[in-house]
Amino acid sequence: MVEARTMTGNMQPGDEARPVIVWFRDDLRLSDNPALRAAAQSGRPIVCVFIHDEESEGLRPVGGAARWWLHGSLQKLDATLGDRGGRLSIYAGAAATVVPRLVEGFHAGAVFWNRRYGAAERKVDEAVKTALKAQQIEASSFNGHLLYEPWSIRTKAGGPFRVFSAFWRAAHDAGEPEPPAPVPSKLRFFKEPDMGGPRPVALADLALEPSAPDWAGGMRSAWQPGEAGAQAQLERFADEHLANYADCRDYPGRSSTSRLSPYLRFGNISPRQAWHVANAAAGAGGHGASRNLEKFQFELGWREFSYHLLYYNSDMAVRNLQPKFDAMPWRDDTNALKAWQQGRTGYPIVDAGMRELWDTGWMHNRVRMVVASFLVKHLLIDWRQGEMWFWDTLVDADSANNPANWQWVAGSGADAAPYFRIFNPVLQGEKFDPQGNYVRRWVPELADIPPSVIHRPWEAGPDIAGYPVRIVEHGEARRRALEAYGDLA
Repeated sequence: MVEARTMTGNMQPGDEARPVIVWFRDDLRLSDNPALRAAAQSGRPIVCVFIHDEESEGLRPVGGAARWWLHGSLQKLDATLGDRGGRLSIYAGAAATVVPRLVEGFHAGAVFWNRRYGAAERKVDEAVKTALKAQQIEASSFNGHLLYEPWSIRTKAGGPFRVFSAFWRAAHDAGEPEPPAPVPSKLRFFKEPDMGGPRPVALADLALEPSAPDWAGGMRSAWQPGEAGAQAQLERFADEHLANYADCRDYPGRSSTSRLSPYLRFGNISPRQAWHVANAAAGAGGHGASRNLEKFQFELGWREFSYHLLYYNSDMAVRNLQPKFDAMPWRDDTNALKAWQQGRTGYPIVDAGMRELWDTGWMHNRVRMVVASFLVKHLLIDWRQGEMWFWDTLVDADSANNPANWQWVAGSGADAAPYFRIFNPVLQGEKFDPQGNYVRRWVPELADIPPSVIHRPWEAGPDIAGYPVRIVEHGEARRRALEAYGDLA
């Protein structure tokens, strides 16, 4: 049974006629949505709302690429509700103020939502619960975003995990994740107008999409935000790529990863759905299927671990999880940072990744590790600079995975990569993009370079039109990084 946290007592006589507000946040879907399902099961009419909150203290504004995805997801959710006779009402303002006013305006009897795990988000939710308790209004929250909530997976001593492998073993010991629930068969929407609450705003009024300039063309070509797009992508992955996932997922020139990360970020799909659809596909896959399934589940596990870390380390995006890294002698090099951001470092695999990111709002996971290592270790630029750039340019940037992964690469995080692990961008390119197909797609200046030298174009001759020279030599950068990191040991 899905866990609920309820702040008031039982329903009072007449409450069945008062609507329940379902407050959508990072769960922009109808299927496997515990808050929506509980609202449907309550028998009350439902009001579906989304609150664009840029006023509550501590909430991190959504980055530019993620804002574009949010617009598309809200648009699709409203259309899906409309097909069932409902609608999504959008409001703007501090949630702790807006929600109680919505309760008054709709004369609502309850508010249901799915939980969030950052400290600022939890503070907002607690403020809302306190206000609703004062109104004697039921407030119930549910798990719609994770396989295992952070407080449910603990060490034998009762504390949080700091090592992924131990965390994932404990998660497995906790049992199989709950199966996902379908869209409620009967959704009864509240038809009365609100009676004096805050006025809804049009989606366009939130100005989530870019306009001048409109830089989202590549993202529109690459993605279909929303629940239908998520389901289609999950089915495509399960049918076409899961069977080769373990062997092919590290090759950026192939379509072998799940590409589910932005859908999971905004809750267009739940991790339970991803887990169980993959389970079913692997079960029909025969020999070798278990290895691919385990690898995919392993990646879902890293997402869970990142949220585990966030719950217990609220300032993970700005503070080193290992305090010794506070003494790291980061370099302030504006030109190098700009070259990295623009994909003009002179290292093809790095530049291809950064250009893919700028065009599509996404980057292959293997390449993310390479470009992050390059910024932090080749250039000795603070990981927080990279985290902020990814926050603004990734459609899947979230408050858990983004900082946790950057700290992992930098060596400052929990269960982090050792400081002496410095990705060689040439060898990484030659191993995982041996024919240079990925580089040629995103770095057209190198389209005619043969595979033998495409990842070391400086050996192809001095005149490659338009392609930059290396901003740093690998051997020298490695020596400098090892020296800097070694002083912290």
